[in-house]
Amino acid sequence: MPTKRTKRSKANEALIPAEPLPAGEAIAALRKFTGPKFDQSVEIAMFLGIDTRQADQNLRGSVSLPNGIGKSKRVVAFCQSDVAKDALAAGAIKAGGEELVQEINAGWMDFDVAVASPDMMRVMSTLGKVLGPKGLMPSPKNGTVTPRVAEAVAEFAAGKVEFRADKAGNVHAVIGKLSFDDKSLLENLEHFVQTIEKAKPSSVKGIYIKKISVSGSMTPGVQIAYSTGETA
Repeated sequence: MPTKRTKRSKANEALIPAEPLPAGEAIAALRKFTGPKFDQSVEIAMFLGIDTRQADQNLRGSVSLPNGIGKSKRVVAFCQSDVAKDALAAGAIKAGGEELVQEINAGWMDFDVAVASPDMMRVMSTLGKVLGPKGLMPSPKNGTVTPRVAEAVAEFAAGKVEFRADKAGNVHAVIGKLSFDDKSLLENLEHFVQTIEKAKPSSVKGIYIKKISVSGSMTPGVQIAYSTGETA
């Protein structure tokens, strides 16, 4: 049975620009849509010309945006006891080794990001089946396995953005809130796009970035006009 469209969705659909817009104009266009009363997140979606079946094209990473994303994240740290104190001071909600592994294996999952020191990966190997399907298993590729645990905790707790291409080659990420001013959102958007540009696998042939769009949590998407290295 088809979903019944609301008056708001019909009205917003009529406001979708017919053509791709420069990034600054696309952000301004988001504000014209009628939305809910809460402060919506602004999300970017990029369709890339990659083949994620190829190991070197399975794009994954993380980036600290210049103006943050307007929300903090709950971070846990897998580390030795002498590092745990610094991790907690940096913003981790829990830090430890085998005892933290046991707690998560018992069902506790109230966190958004897991950070680990390299020496702890053996200790937490049993969590692969638990954290892996949720995208929470620490990995060197996105900066969550690092000897600088406290620094990583601080960055992710402040809203460092993780990204990972799905099977179709799409990358999604939050780049801020609609309450941000246009300049801050534009700076975050351009920084994220530049990060993806720099992460281009050397084996990619043809067009790398095929399409970029932005949207609010509850709004339609607005396509951004893009040519290599330029979004505005």
